Amino acid sequence: MHNDNPTIYKGRFAPSPTGPVHFGTLIAAVGGYLQARTNNGKWLIRMDDVDTTRKVEGSDKEILDTLEAFGFKWDGEIIYQSEQTEYYENALQQLISRSLVFPCTCTRKQLTSSNKSIYPGTCRNRPFPDEEEHALRLLAKDITIKFSDIVMGQQSQNIARQSGDFVIKRRDGLFAYQLAVVVDDAMQNITEIVRGSDLLDSTPRQIYIQQLLGYQTPTYCHLPLAVDSNGDKISKSEGAARVDVNNKEKLMCRVLEFLGQNPPLDLADSDVDDIWKWSMDNWNIDNVPGDNRCVII
Repeated sequence: MHNDNPTIYKGRFAPSPTGPVHFGTLIAAVGGYLQARTNNGKWLIRMDDVDTTRKVEGSDKEILDTLEAFGFKWDGEIIYQSEQTEYYENALQQLISRSLVFPCTCTRKQLTSSNKSIYPGTCRNRPFPDEEEHALRLLAKDITIKFSDIVMGQQSQNIARQSGDFVIKRRDGLFAYQLAVVVDDAMQNITEIVRGSDLLDSTPRQIYIQQLLGYQTPTYCHLPLAVDSNGDKISKSEGAARVDVNNKEKLMCRVLEFLGQNPPLDLADSDVDDIWKWSMDNWNIDNVPGDNRCVII
């Protein structure tokens, strides 16, 4: 399952090809890149396109072109989740063989009407095989997952009480992100995951799957989220603007400012290579604000 030397830092940037790069995407890319490079590590790119229903044709190339324009240099080949299905299936079969998975025929409407914030366990005792259309859920054990996030600090979640039995394969046959991302990170031997804090709440579920499958748990570093003046995540904002590659120097400095790095005012007048050089020399993860959301107006 694992490759390379596990002592080498390996980070990854895993955008979903559902549209262009916006300011929020750029924050995650810059933060992850600087963490990897200042730790003498590798930085991989993976296209998180496991949900093929949301994929926008050509946006993967647009994302890569934008990253290149900003001067990012990645290591190794780019992996697409949509081509990794056999590995997800293998992991699923391991979990099924240990009676940790059950078929769930509940519709969204039924679950909404139950008025429960988490899945109420309706189908827990349904046996395999199941001829009815169903999703596959992972049995949530009564264990508390704790981890220390580099930016957001100590985190704790009880899987049974706060997450419940969660879907790892959807009704439409697609694998759920929670399982796919865990398998990919293990296969690529990722040692640290840098991403937006909108995924902080998912992390205990992912660590739970790692533990069940016997994978190493990487360290986590969740960056504050860029939100608009209404408190909406930038990517979900009304007409979230793609980043303008003709304005990349100013945008890079805005990202560094957002991440608490205090770039000098005249840095935006430098070219991108010089901005990267300043960033590498001055990057300090301890200065990244540990609040979940920062407002961009």
